[in-house]
Amino acid sequence: MTGPYAKTFLKAVRWILPVYALAGIAIYHFQDRIFFRPVPVPMDHRYEFGIPYRERNIRFRDNSNLNLMEFPVTGRPRRGIVLYLHGNRSNIGWYVEHVGDFHRNGYDVWMIDYPGYGKSTGPMESDMLFAYALQMYKLARTQVSSDSIVIYGKSLGTGIAAWLASRQPSARLVLETPYYSLSSLAASRLPIFPWERMLRIRLDTWAYLRTISVPVTIFHGTDDGVIPYRNAERLKSLLKAGDRFLTVPGGGHRDLGRFSEYRAVMDSLLSVGRQ
Repeated sequence: MTGPYAKTFLKAVRWILPVYALAGIAIYHFQDRIFFRPVPVPMDHRYEFGIPYRERNIRFRDNSNLNLMEFPVTGRPRRGIVLYLHGNRSNIGWYVEHVGDFHRNGYDVWMIDYPGYGKSTGPMESDMLFAYALQMYKLARTQVSSDSIVIYGKSLGTGIAAWLASRQPSARLVLETPYYSLSSLAASRLPIFPWERMLRIRLDTWAYLRTISVPVTIFHGTDDGVIPYRNAERLKSLLKAGDRFLTVPGGGHRDLGRFSEYRAVMDSLLSVGRQ
């Protein structure tokens, strides 16, 4: 390339490269704000959930606090415990509306908040997310056997739930609106950046699924505007015999519970097991 075209190209490169570099630096330093939407509350805050609950605050590494909420089933025998790893928005209070789906099938529901969410504190790191999930699992095991534990992940929590299920025994794993990996999800939005090297939080759902022996069920809507269906669909090839990938036509990111297909399958899954 020579002449005026070459000069124009070089000028464009001199302008684009600094902008690209500055944008990459900004994204790297502010990535927590991009991926996480926490709403912290004071330690003396009292939640008004409208249903009975037990709250635990567990001192963790370096004086971090792990906030755990237990929502016990009432009016019927307890069949087991659902460990619910929630999404990236707000705190536990945002997800309490889903507890009834499990209560009607006889399951207690336990939820933790991630560092920076609700009353939980500590560094937002992959290892801390995993450690908090593992602590919840260990506490649940003091009450029920592993085959009475259902590990459930929603959105952001699907990677954490899959990690937990790959390392600890349970009755089954359920993933609602999962991603193939956090880096692939970011790349689906801004493919021009090297997300594999940029992200501090590594949640590779695909890698965890390869070593999970318990039954896995995945729900994803075709109209999900947060985690594209095509991103989650890549997980299909990693499922083993007996696992299910349930496509919800027209389903979005936050409304799968309104679809009869989701409710029917969930009720069927939770009715299987110990009576």
